[in-house]
Amino acid sequence: MHSGKKNIISMKYKRILLKLSGESLQGNQHYGIDAARLKDYARQIAEIARAGVQTAIVIGGGNIFRGLAGATQGFDRIKGDQMGMLATVINSLALSSALEGESVKSRVFTAVRMEPIGRFYSRETAVEALQNGEIVIIAGGTGNPFFTTDTASVLRGVELQADVMLKGTRVNGIYTADPEKDPAAQKFDEITYDEVYRRGLKIMDLTAVALSRDNRLPIVVFDMDTVGNLKKVAEGKKIGTLVYND
Repeated sequence: MHSGKKNIISMKYKRILLKLSGESLQGNQHYGIDAARLKDYARQIAEIARAGVQTAIVIGGGNIFRGLAGATQGFDRIKGDQMGMLATVINSLALSSALEGESVKSRVFTAVRMEPIGRFYSRETAVEALQNGEIVIIAGGTGNPFFTTDTASVLRGVELQADVMLKGTRVNGIYTADPEKDPAAQKFDEITYDEVYRRGLKIMDLTAVALSRDNRLPIVVFDMDTVGNLKKVAEGKKIGTLVYND
């Protein structure tokens, strides 16, 4: 009991919104869900949940289907986005199952009605689940076409009054250019939303950035694939890049 209190004190954030990309779940595969990567994520998430961090999660669906890409291949954009929403549900169910394997409780909510696969999302029910120590996984994006899962993540983070949005990626922060293409790219330890606009940095779509800035929701972009990083970010250690208001 004493060690539990100690862990809670060591955590900087009481409530977080964790955004995971669908592509990250495919690991070294070119498609689908890599079981080892999924287990790594579940272990990291379970670790901070046990330390007392109330954790809500939004996952993308790009490892299965991306609506915008489908539109370029002849799919109707709205139906393509709806297919992408269903992909996020598959990923959310997979993560929920992996979390059960770590003996932590989770609950899947969906932005469109899909009972009994998931409970229809409501802010009040999600907050209640968080307060009860359950990990809340919110699938289906915003439930509307033309909005990315980044925008959905910010929206849920604001609704749930998260202290911060943690954007787990395969790179260790925000750079002046794509570090995978430009070896001279320099990393920001922190950056304001206004500077993100000025530099035209594509950390998220502009709708998500504007929503974050207007609601003063800080974002930490970090490398989720390095095991242990999620806990370090939750503890407030200088991992990744912090995006904040002036």
